[in-house]
Amino acid sequence: MCTLEKRGNIFFLTLTGDDDEHRLNPTLIASIRSAISEAKSQSTRGSALITTAHGKFFSNGFDLKWAQAAGSISGSKDRLLHMVDLFKPVVADLVSLPMPTIAAVTGHAAAAGMMLAISHDYVYMRSDKGVLYMSELDIGITIPDYFTAMMRSKVTSVAARRDVLLRAVKVKAETAVAMGIVDSAHDSGEAAVEAAVRLGEELAKRKWDGEVYAEIRKALYPELCGVLGLIPKAIVL
Repeated sequence: MCTLEKRGNIFFLTLTGDDDEHRLNPTLIASIRSAISEAKSQSTRGSALITTAHGKFFSNGFDLKWAQAAGSISGSKDRLLHMVDLFKPVVADLVSLPMPTIAAVTGHAAAAGMMLAISHDYVYMRSDKGVLYMSELDIGITIPDYFTAMMRSKVTSVAARRDVLLRAVKVKAETAVAMGIVDSAHDSGEAAVEAAVRLGEELAKRKWDGEVYAEIRKALYPELCGVLGLIPKAIVL
């Protein structure tokens, strides 16, 4: 599950629960979407969102155990595709959210968990523990179209995209910074969150119009928005 807390102008979306892998199953996906929707409904000029997690993992991707619990190959495949479909609107919600967004990656972020992180405007990552890892090649499944569109939109280095997707490398924070995937690396999870808060407060002081911010963000990533079904619109204040 996840929680949403508002401190001043900053919303904190935190992945919680007994299973600290925070695997993205229908229940958690629905909880994240609900939290984002609540933040959007309460947003004002100068709002910002920070997403983080408790435990060893930021998110270990889709809940494959839940998929396999269907009891058959076809049932497992259907459940996996169902999660792929359910998660797509989460990415769309973040890309169209009317406020700056920051992911404080306090643990491993794998597959859909990595996509959750880089769906934010800024990514801060701890360097003492945790990796970014697109595991699909290693486990033998293909990558959804909106995942690859996200990678092309957010990771400008062709070599970095190749290594992440076609070598399934496990990328530590300092390397992720060098690849242009992560904005900065920090000594601990707590330090990553503290840095995210400092950035959130700095951005919140600008008191930008959230709708304008969201439209400019969408304009930056036309391919991704096309895959997500997000239609840009002009705003004149």
